[in-house]
Amino acid sequence: MEKILIIGANGQLGTELSAALQQKYGQNAIIRSDIRKPQEEVGIFEMLNVLDADALLSIVKKYEITQIYHLAAILSAKGEENPIQTWNINMNGLLNVLEVARHEKLNKVYYPSSIAVFGTTTPSPAPQYTSMNPSTIYGISKRAGEQWCEYYFNKYGVDVRSLRYPGLISYKTPPGGGTTDYAVDIFYKAVEGEHFSCFLSENTRLPMMYMPDAVRATMELMEAPKESLSTHEGYNLNAFDCTPKELYHEIKKHVPNLEISYKIDELRQSIADSWSDTMNDDIARQDWNWNHKFDMESTTKEMLANLKKKFAVQK
Repeated sequence: MEKILIIGANGQLGTELSAALQQKYGQNAIIRSDIRKPQEEVGIFEMLNVLDADALLSIVKKYEITQIYHLAAILSAKGEENPIQTWNINMNGLLNVLEVARHEKLNKVYYPSSIAVFGTTTPSPAPQYTSMNPSTIYGISKRAGEQWCEYYFNKYGVDVRSLRYPGLISYKTPPGGGTTDYAVDIFYKAVEGEHFSCFLSENTRLPMMYMPDAVRATMELMEAPKESLSTHEGYNLNAFDCTPKELYHEIKKHVPNLEISYKIDELRQSIADSWSDTMNDDIARQDWNWNHKFDMESTTKEMLANLKKKFAVQK
C-alpha cells in the first residue's frame, strides 16, 4: 500500500493534486504538509518546514511513507525579491527530500520543474534537450534541481520524476507570485465584473495549461513504468500558448463587458521575455503517452463556469 507525503500541499498545484491523490488512494494514504495550516483540513495534515531534515524524517518514519511529492518552492517573481532565501528553500529543501528518499529507500519522488529552466538562448518551441540559461534564481534552482534528481537516480537509484510545467490556470486557488499568474487573475476579474490590469504586455506569448491537465499529467507520469522513462530530469509539458491579448478576447466572448489595460511590471516582463513561448513535449507523448485535453477555448469555458459556481457558494 502506497503512503504518500505531499510537501507544500497548500499551494496552487498541491491543493488540487492532494484531492486527486486522496480520491485515488484514499484519505488515510495521503499525508499533506505545509508550513501553514490549510483553510480546510481534509484527511491527515502535518506542519512541516522542508528545511528541517529531522522533522521530515520523523514524518516519513511515522507514516511509513513510500512516495514524496515535493512541491514546496518560492516562485519566479517572489524569488527575485530574496534570491538567497529562494535558493535555500528551493535547493536545500530538495536535497533533504532526496536524502531521506535514499536512506529510507522510498519507491518514488516527484519534483516539479518549470519553463523557467529555459532562457534567451533556448530555441522556440523549446526542445526537450537544448540550451538552458535561466535568468531567475527560481529558474536556476529548478535547473539545478533537475540535475540533482538525475544524479540521485543514476548514483543511488532513487526513482525521481519531474515535469516542466507551463503556466498553470486554476480556479481553486487565487493567483500567487508567478509570472504567468495574470492568466488566473484575469478570470477572477471577469467573473467579479472588475477591470483587469495586466502586468505583462499584450503580445507576450507564454505556454499555459489548465490545472486538471497538469494534475493528470503528474499522476500519469508517476504511474508510468520506470523502464519507459528516458529522463529523470524534467519532461517538457505543453497544452496551448497564448498572449494576454488573445486570452482577453477569448474571455470577452463570454464576458462582453470585461475591460483590460496594461501596466507593465518590468521585473515580470523581463522574466517572461527570457522564457520560451512554447515547449515541444514529443518525448513525454512518446514515453508515457501524454496528451492534453484542454485548449484555450475549453479552459476559458471551464474557468468561467467554475468560478461563477465558487463565488455563488461564497455569497
